[in-house]
Amino acid sequence: MSAVGPRRGYATSGGTAAAAAASVGSAPLNGVHIDSDGAGPPLVLLHGWAMHSGLFAPLVPRLAEKFRVHRVDLPGHGYSAAVAPYVLTTITAAVADAVSRLPDAAAGPLSVLGWSLGGAVAMHWARAEPERVDRLILTGATPCFVAQPGWPHAMAAATLRQFGDELAVSYRLTLQRFVALQVQGSEHARAVLGQLRTELFRRGEPSRVALRDALELLASTDLRADVAAIRQPTVVISGGRDTLTPPEAGEWLARALPHASFRLIPGAAHAPFLSHPEAFLSAIADGA
Repeated sequence: MSAVGPRRGYATSGGTAAAAAASVGSAPLNGVHIDSDGAGPPLVLLHGWAMHSGLFAPLVPRLAEKFRVHRVDLPGHGYSAAVAPYVLTTITAAVADAVSRLPDAAAGPLSVLGWSLGGAVAMHWARAEPERVDRLILTGATPCFVAQPGWPHAMAAATLRQFGDELAVSYRLTLQRFVALQVQGSEHARAVLGQLRTELFRRGEPSRVALRDALELLASTDLRADVAAIRQPTVVISGGRDTLTPPEAGEWLARALPHASFRLIPGAAHAPFLSHPEAFLSAIADGA
């Protein structure tokens, strides 16, 4: 495994900081931290809000059998520095620039797996650089995170606002409550909740400013008018019990994207790659 990119301004425990320092490579990638494993065509993994790329660790051994897997900490999350303004354009530019500096991903096509917020970044990247991104895997993804007229497949705007209000008052408890919502309804909720809680602060506390800005980004994102221009082959994977990005949003995406297929994992919630890894990996393979 290799890891590249500096850590900037995040509180970590002594053990976590030591482990991170031991794994950080000598080539900083514009403030974006990337862990790389395996051999094969490049596959970039992008995580969701308030998380970090360590959440993908259970998938890595299997994925690394076929791909050179690059797990990216999104700006303002994990070990990556924040960007400003915190919008899809700047986030995508920072990630794309960092990946372009990787020796084994500097040229040639990329597959990109995006989860939740990472899914929005993946779609934006695919449209911005179609010559670089040639395949998408979207999970827990949606073109629009907030319900509005004509779009019922999302959480209520008040729910997202409440997270923002509570974040300023009780930072850790708010993040833990958000983690609990991610597994709500999952048939393996207790086990997955344990995994998420264990990983939540493993890379330190994410920037509070970045989390607030990222919530505002989620509230304002609406890619419905853009997805028809994303022509890369795509597999959309949804958890049948996902309450944050309901499966109906995934079905809509698969219909609206010109070259997409849809895979439903019935007993999963918002993190199917953790709760149902075998089904998730099969869905990736089926959609190849």
